Amino acid sequence: MTGMRFTPKGYGGHRRNPDEVKRDGWREQGVLAVAMDDHRLTWPERELVRQLGEKLYGTAIGGREVQR
Repeated sequence: MTGMRFTPKGYGGHRRNPDEVKRDGWREQGVLAVAMDDHRLTWPERELVRQLGEKLYGTAIGGREVQR
């Protein structure tokens, strides 16, 4: 039985990096995972992420400040 797969996607073989996992989560399930200090975001975008996180889940551990 060659070519049959007995493990779910993401198990064994190629390991996806964290950005691939986040991208696939967004595209496949509509789930967005964003780090407050992601260098690709502008300050207003990081601030929006922080505010959304606090609204949904409360203050981050230790009230972590965003790196600028």
